[in-house]
Amino acid sequence: MARRLRTILEPPRRCSYLPDRQASLEHHILLDVEPAELDHLLERGYRRFGPDYFRPACGACSACIPTRLPTATFAPSKSQRRAARKCASLVRRVGPPVVDDERLALYAAWHRSREAARGWPDNPVDAESYHLQFAFPHPSAREITYRQPDSGRLVGVALSDEGTRAWSAVYFFYAPSWGARSIGVANVMAQVELARERGLPHVYLGYFVEGCPSLAYKGGYHPQARLVGRPGLGDEPRWVTVDA
Repeated sequence: MARRLRTILEPPRRCSYLPDRQASLEHHILLDVEPAELDHLLERGYRRFGPDYFRPACGACSACIPTRLPTATFAPSKSQRRAARKCASLVRRVGPPVVDDERLALYAAWHRSREAARGWPDNPVDAESYHLQFAFPHPSAREITYRQPDSGRLVGVALSDEGTRAWSAVYFFYAPSWGARSIGVANVMAQVELARERGLPHVYLGYFVEGCPSLAYKGGYHPQARLVGRPGLGDEPRWVTVDA
């Protein structure tokens, strides 16, 4: 059963997604969260990095909309199917998250490419911070690795959570040279496939934010469901299906 260590409400700050707005997050630092408890949080719009479970608490702004895909009815577009084919040769493996020099180097290369392309601030990550964010011990934590079949070179790492009722795509980074092959799109296709194989009805994609290049792409997967409002932990969440 989950143990709450601390609850934090951030003071308003400049939004990193929509710079003309103010943003705030509520954080719950939790330990011993079971997969069914994680499902309960995901259904109410929370995301997880390590022991930190958070969601927006931005007052009047509601631009960050939690999204999820129904695995039974999700229908990829022609371009999404093409992306999956371009990356079909990669060797995919699902296991527990790992921290090593190979993953740290890939993350650093990917983040540098984002800094150059999108003006992201520098974000150096060492083994300790990587472990806290992406490899913190958790019964739901999963890592999907993508490797080139000939050389075994690591070209993509997807951090995910597997609950009892859903799969949650947490974070994905990859070799910049694979960006032109739409490996990010192929990774979403792979996670839907994995969830379907496990009998999980939903894949959570995180927040859709219209007007933010880093997050607006999530609106391109259909059909999808979006959470209405910010239900409390004791409230029943309402998800509304949105089609293309």
